[in-house]
Amino acid sequence: MGVSKDLGHDEERYRRYRALLAPGTPLRDGLERIRAGRTGGLIVLGTNPVIEQISTGGFTVNTDFTPTALRELAKMDGGIIVDDDLSTIVSAGVHFSPSASLPTIETGTRHRTADRIALQSNIPVVTVSAAMASIALFMAGLRYPIESSDQILVRAEQAVATLSRYRERLDSVTKELSALEIDDLVTVGDLVRAVQPLAMVRRLSEELEGHVEALGVDGRLLQLQMFELTQGIDQLATLLELDYREPGAERLALDVLRHLPTGDLLDPVTVANAIGFTSGNLDDRISAHGYRIVSQSAQMSTATADRLLEHFGSLQAVFAASRTDLAAVPGVGTARARAIRDGLARISDSIDTH
Repeated sequence: MGVSKDLGHDEERYRRYRALLAPGTPLRDGLERIRAGRTGGLIVLGTNPVIEQISTGGFTVNTDFTPTALRELAKMDGGIIVDDDLSTIVSAGVHFSPSASLPTIETGTRHRTADRIALQSNIPVVTVSAAMASIALFMAGLRYPIESSDQILVRAEQAVATLSRYRERLDSVTKELSALEIDDLVTVGDLVRAVQPLAMVRRLSEELEGHVEALGVDGRLLQLQMFELTQGIDQLATLLELDYREPGAERLALDVLRHLPTGDLLDPVTVANAIGFTSGNLDDRISAHGYRIVSQSAQMSTATADRLLEHFGSLQAVFAASRTDLAAVPGVGTARARAIRDGLARISDSIDTH
């Protein structure tokens, strides 16, 4: 039997099993009980014809999956097979004979067997080491250590601190950008200084999402912190794209920055090129259409902001408009005109005191 063709890291699949192995789940609870008992274990997370072919001995269980049952069955020699959705323990005391020709760098008998089972069957396998008291997931030729909550939290707290600094930087530079937009003095470099921390905030939030998934029930506080620090980020990215993208142009798709290496993300010229400003001159003048400031002045939709900007012709003209002028725009009216005028005044005041 050859190696499965589906080798290598599969992020979606990995995230699924990481969630199933997170603290608070029945599977993780059972694995922790095995680890505490120092007996070790090998659990195959599903079954197929290959698993049946390489399995010998053991006995049929066909009982509901519970952490206690998993712990008790792990005391016996041999491995355990559960069904694909982890709701049933299929069999226990099973001895596996995967092909000895399959490549593996594992040295321990249990880990070597698990690696080869996963390779040959394309079914994930979890091991608990009796000697090291560690948990590992084997999948598609790769080994993923399953860390404790304390280990994950150390990295997560560092990521939160870094995310907080970048969010503060982002709030500062977008306020500076607003002042320049009102005076129509924006350069490519000014825009780049805003999108760099924005891209870092989005990148760090993705890292934190992974930590939250891995922490399971232990990640609730972290999830709240992440929500507070990333609130409004996607909306900001959308508004910046609307503000600086020319009609019919593909320029300024900020999602391209998600895949830019971190070193390149810190280089202004590289970032400018990535989002479509390819002249290499960061001092080139550009004008904002005004969607971000106008829509945020009174929490209006971009469609309403578009009507205002089209009616007055520019962001600067919207700022110069009176309440009466604003109310005359179709779909605005007196009450909304007052809210827009007051909102624009607040934005102007906050910039002046910055």
